[in-house]
Amino acid sequence: MNSTEAERRGLRHECLLVLVAATAISLLSFAYCFEHHLLLLYGDAVAHLHIARRVFDSRNPGFRQLGSVWLPLPHLLLIPFVQRMNWWQNGVAGALPSMACYIASCVGIYRLARLWLAPRVSLLALAAFALNPGLLYLQSTAMTEPLFLAEMIGTALLVGEFCLEVDRDETRRANRLLMAAGLVLIAAVYTRYDGWIYASFAWLVVATALWRSRKLRGPLMGSFLLFTVMLAAAPALWLAYNARQFGDPLDFMRGPYSARAIELRTATPGAPHYPGWHSVPVASLHFLKAAELGAVAIAWGNQLLWLTVAGTLLALYECRSRAIGAAVLLWIPLPFYAYSIAYGSVPIFIPVWWPFSYYNTRYGMEMLPAFALFCAFAVGWLLNRAQASYPRISRWLFAAAILLIAGNTVVLLRAKPIVLQEAIANSRTRIPFEGAFSDALRALPQEGLILMYTSEHVGALQKAGIALRRTINETDYYHFKPALEVPAESARWVVATEGDVVDKAVKLHPDELELVSVTCSTGQPCARIYRSQVDNPVAPTSRIR
Repeated sequence: MNSTEAERRGLRHECLLVLVAATAISLLSFAYCFEHHLLLLYGDAVAHLHIARRVFDSRNPGFRQLGSVWLPLPHLLLIPFVQRMNWWQNGVAGALPSMACYIASCVGIYRLARLWLAPRVSLLALAAFALNPGLLYLQSTAMTEPLFLAEMIGTALLVGEFCLEVDRDETRRANRLLMAAGLVLIAAVYTRYDGWIYASFAWLVVATALWRSRKLRGPLMGSFLLFTVMLAAAPALWLAYNARQFGDPLDFMRGPYSARAIELRTATPGAPHYPGWHSVPVASLHFLKAAELGAVAIAWGNQLLWLTVAGTLLALYECRSRAIGAAVLLWIPLPFYAYSIAYGSVPIFIPVWWPFSYYNTRYGMEMLPAFALFCAFAVGWLLNRAQASYPRISRWLFAAAILLIAGNTVVLLRAKPIVLQEAIANSRTRIPFEGAFSDALRALPQEGLILMYTSEHVGALQKAGIALRRTINETDYYHFKPALEVPAESARWVVATEGDVVDKAVKLHPDELELVSVTCSTGQPCARIYRSQVDNPVAPTSRIR
């Protein structure tokens, strides 16, 4: 057995240990979050489960139910699990894919660090990443951050290994790694729009490595061309899907459910703009502060950032191989979110800066791999310098680093990670309302269609265990609009929440509707349930097919 094969076998053994440890941590975190009913605090988590469920559970099932704003892969991964009614109701359906992604991320960050760092230093990167309480919470939910983190790390690892194999003239293995990287990047493109920018820079790293090695015209050229086509085709197909299904290839950017449209609907005339609006420097500061608050105790945020910057510079200097560009990809979330906050109607609110609230703080979690890896580079550099002259001090420094990571985890747990604080703060009025609302829905007879706008409080249907196919809602493109014109003739039960389109329809067409219950809760609009007095209401069908 040659030395290279022996090293790979040793690395596989190390990664197996990481896999076992990460699985145990993931299960423990899930058990805690499940026991304390934390899986469905995020409204977006409920919405992700709803989208996956309606693909097969609706009056018009099919892939059009995936919508246009959120990318489809997270929902496609949820479909096998959300088919179980109780898993949809309690959020387990969302936790299972996220937990698998967390485990893959842990193995990936360790393997990525091992491309350049010794095992014990790589262990520091792993610990800083895997023991982050915010990530441990998110991996118990249906949120998309765990999936995208796995894709970010997986891409960096595969591209880094590809560059190393190019240097070694291992063409066959380099081809396989490049195709694998292409598949992971396609998954990233279909997970979050960050993935579109990430894929572009990953392509640039690959192209630069091939150009500098003078192998663009060699046997790797065919694989590189296929890699390029894959990355170009993925977003093009999404644009084509939007054009075919919604009449606009950019519906996700300028349609009625886009971030810009939501901002226009919810903005208060004359009110100041959110922090970072049309200011990339201010937007960058807010994103980095959200990332710091999610990664370390508040007092250590600036130190973390400077240590990460120092580690990045040391990595670029010490590892002057083409592969180090793959690690620098982990910084891509910073320019992406700086631009998105400034010009993409994507605000981030953090509790330490005006307006002193919580909104989109979870976006900062995308900097966690960069923090973990490049801080490990910096600590590794210190350990190597100490090891040369003072081996005992090197051991003490390593122990101190482990204790700092453990202490930071404890501090964040005691204070609650910022992503959990956001989930609790923003669900404080929604959860009680949807609980009472679901009780009212559960009390209805188990027959008869329900006319309801589900984009706001589908959690009530979820908790009540009512199948979506029993409802006429806004995703039923043949039935919903005609039903609003004659609500009493369209459904046995009409559910109107103050201000929604069904409420407006009821006010315009109140005939033969009997009010049977009203659900009100502090901070939420009241929901009213009406019973149709028509003998056999039938859902109308639009003439437009």
